Amino acid sequence: MGYSKPEEKTKLKKNEGDEEYKTLLKPDGSIVKVKARTLENSKVVKKNIPNSSFRKWLDKKM
Repeated sequence: MGYSKPEEKTKLKKNEGDEEYKTLLKPDGSIVKVKARTLENSKVVKKNIPNSSFRKWLDKKM
């Protein structure tokens, strides 16, 4: 059980089209891979909202 450096996990290459991925850690401790381009193109909808408000907003989107 060792820990790897964060820099090693931040950029992953995919063979199809060599798209760059970033690994993010979710609050529950699970890992999700997201395209780097998606993160670059994302925008902040609202800053510093409480979790309860964020969950309600997510429920509306799904």
